Amino acid sequence: MAELICHAKLTLPHHGDYMGDITDRLASFQAQRMPAAPGVTRLRYAFGWAEIVAEGAQVRLRGGAPDPNGLARLKDLMATAFMLYAKADAPRILWQGDAAGDRRLDSFRLMRVLSASSLTPHMRRIRLGGEGLDRFAAFGNMHVRLLLPSPAIPAPVWPVAGPDGLADWPDPERKPVARVYTIRRMDAAAGWVDIDMLLHDRDGPGSSWARTAQAGDAIGMIGPLGRPLNADARHFIMGADEAGLPALARLLETLPPRTGGTAFVEITSAVERQPIDNRTGIHVEWLLRQPGAAPGQTLADRIMAEGWPDRPDSFGWFAAESAAAQQVRQFWRSDLGLGRDRTLAAAYWKQGRAGLMAG
Repeated sequence: MAELICHAKLTLPHHGDYMGDITDRLASFQAQRMPAAPGVTRLRYAFGWAEIVAEGAQVRLRGGAPDPNGLARLKDLMATAFMLYAKADAPRILWQGDAAGDRRLDSFRLMRVLSASSLTPHMRRIRLGGEGLDRFAAFGNMHVRLLLPSPAIPAPVWPVAGPDGLADWPDPERKPVARVYTIRRMDAAAGWVDIDMLLHDRDGPGSSWARTAQAGDAIGMIGPLGRPLNADARHFIMGADEAGLPALARLLETLPPRTGGTAFVEITSAVERQPIDNRTGIHVEWLLRQPGAAPGQTLADRIMAEGWPDRPDSFGWFAAESAAAQQVRQFWRSDLGLGRDRTLAAAYWKQGRAGLMAG
């Protein structure tokens, strides 16, 4: 099959202010930077390649992949990066080339609940079934955006692809509530994924849906999302609260057996502890949240007290409440001088606010 190509041309007068952030983000998805002339960025992925050429106020994007799945992934990565960092120039991306104008959103799947059960008093496991799930295991990412029916919109409209390759909504008034969760386990061939959903004390859309989900219920799923880990990392310092626990547990069950390090998990009470089929050499330490402490603070203090190992294959991974994640990110990036290639500190939720990651 001939290589599939996409391209787009943007007018971005201020691209010099943010292009470094865009290329760093794109490179963080396990890309190899290829030799290129000044003003040109070339990246090679396992699923294709991307090129960015800046000339004056004009920026040209190109990408190539051997199959439609890879091409859609390239469009998604590039469009998302420019939408995030080029807001000052209000970019309008109109992809040309192969699959241009195709309204089918390759990252979307309509799923149905197969089963629902309680793992702990505050954690529900929802098994979703659907077709064509290979892409959710293909790119090294483990998160998805769930599109949730709600009492206000019980029959939501599902997304199609916009001109930029991202989700577009035919009827915005019926757009579902979206929350990001972790695929805890999956079997693409059998057609199912497990999503562990934390039930917060004050229910948001995700918690409300998880409490009442029944077999046969329909739900939308977009993905995969998230930044892959450094493939060369062999020693981890990890931290998670209850919201980050599904992601941490998946890593412990899927990282190579020779991987070592320490993982800390903060929980509100002992009944929230759950079994993990840890297949690595990473030691797991459970922490009970200290009375009166802010969510994640006990965890952040323990992580920052842990000495950073003097070895090039170390990686710091943290997933918890927003304030705790910001504190750990600041410590790793500013105090220790570690970059994105060696750390990932993510806000999975924010106290007093709905949204962000959800689990």
